Amino acid sequence: MLERKRLKGRTQIAFVLPEHQPPAPVSVVGDFNHWNPAAHPLQSRGDGTRAAHVSLPAHSAHSFRYLAAGDYWFDDEQADQHDGTNNRIHT
Repeated sequence: MLERKRLKGRTQIAFVLPEHQPPAPVSVVGDFNHWNPAAHPLQSRGDGTRAAHVSLPAHSAHSFRYLAAGDYWFDDEQADQHDGTNNRIHT
């Protein structure tokens, strides 16, 4: 799930997943963090979900995917678009 909060000139994106689905550590990786899995690991929010927050420039588009332990890549069904390989988000 994607949560968006518009700020002056930027959009704060929360990439949100259920706490234990998948049951391994998960990171959001994308062109905004040079596909680095250590940059944005999802952290527990205490409400049964986990999230990572990224601030992106307004009126921009970015590719991303989730990466779980064991080299398990997966998509976000709520992404704005899918380009065949990656999810796309528009701010």
